[in-house]
Amino acid sequence: MKLVTFCQGDEQRVGVITSDGEAVIDLQAAALHFADEQPDMLASTMAMLQAGDEAFDLARDLARETEAERDSTSIISICDVKLLSPVPRPGSIRDCLAFERHLIQATRTIASWKAPTLVFLDRNMERLFGKGFLRPPSVWYERPIYYKGNPNSVVGHDADVRWPSFSKRLDFELEFGVFIGKSGRNIPASKASEHIAGYSLFNDFSARDTQAAEMAGRLGPAKSKDFDTGNSIGPWLVTPDEVPDEIILRARVNGEEWSCGSSSEMHFSFAEIIEYISRDETLFPGDFIGSGTVPGGCGLELDRWLKPGDVVELEADVLGVLRNRVID
Repeated sequence: MKLVTFCQGDEQRVGVITSDGEAVIDLQAAALHFADEQPDMLASTMAMLQAGDEAFDLARDLARETEAERDSTSIISICDVKLLSPVPRPGSIRDCLAFERHLIQATRTIASWKAPTLVFLDRNMERLFGKGFLRPPSVWYERPIYYKGNPNSVVGHDADVRWPSFSKRLDFELEFGVFIGKSGRNIPASKASEHIAGYSLFNDFSARDTQAAEMAGRLGPAKSKDFDTGNSIGPWLVTPDEVPDEIILRARVNGEEWSCGSSSEMHFSFAEIIEYISRDETLFPGDFIGSGTVPGGCGLELDRWLKPGDVVELEADVLGVLRNRVID
C-alpha cells in the first residue's frame, strides 16, 4: 500500500494510491461511502500510525472496495492534487551515515581540493590492496552514526526548496528512510521490523560550505542542515510488504542522471539502526529515520554542484519519484 497526504485547496487529507498509480483514493470519502462514517483514525497519516494495524487494515479494505466498485466520489486523479510529505510533520528526524563508500568518496573530493596527490595514492592503494587510507574512523564501524534534523522544515513532492542565503554550495542527497509505526524502547534488531510502518525517499539538502566550516568545530552538522524546506520526504509511504530487499535508487538533475546506488551497500541495516537508536530512548509512531546518502548520491562526491532553478528528482522502484525545484 502506498499512503499519501494530499491537498485539494487548503484541506489536508490522507489517501492511498490506486494500483495503476494514476489516482488517489480519499480514505475519509471512501469510509463515508461504504460505512457512512469518517473514523478519526483516518483523519491523517499520523493518526493512522498511532492507531496501528487497525487503521492500516481498514485503509487496505477501503482501497480494495473502492477500486472494485470504481467509486467516483472517492477517487481523484493524481494530477488534481498536491502531494505533501506522507507525514507532513514527523515526530522527529534522525538521519544516519550508513554507507561506507559515500563517506570515502566525499572525503576524497574534499581532499582533492588541497591535496590531489593524496587522493591519487588512496585510489591506487584501494585498487592494489582493496582498501585505501582515506577511510572512516573506527568508531563509524562500531555503531550507526546519526544526527537529528528539524521536522518543521519538511516538504514533499514538487515543493520548491529555497536556497539558504548563507550558502554558495547547496547539495542534494539521495536517500531513503523508514517511518516508525509502533512505539518501543530497547528494541532488539530481531523485533525491529515490527516497528517499521513504511519506507519513503528522502532528500536531505545540505549547505556544504557551511557544513565544512561548522564541523571543524567537532560538532554537527547543524546549520548546514537547518533551513526552511531543507528536508524533502515522499512522494508516499510504502508499506514493508511492497518493498524489496534491495532498492536501486537514482538521482537526476534537470533530467540528467547524476547518481545510481543500491540499498544493499548499507553497513548497518535499519533493524540494527533501530536497535541502537532505541537504547533507553522511546521511538514513537511518526518518527522518521534516514539511511544516509547512497554511494555517489550527492554533488559532493561527484564535485558537481546545484544552481538556482535546478530540478532534482530522486527515484526508486516502488518508492516512486520525489521531485523538487531549487529556487533562489
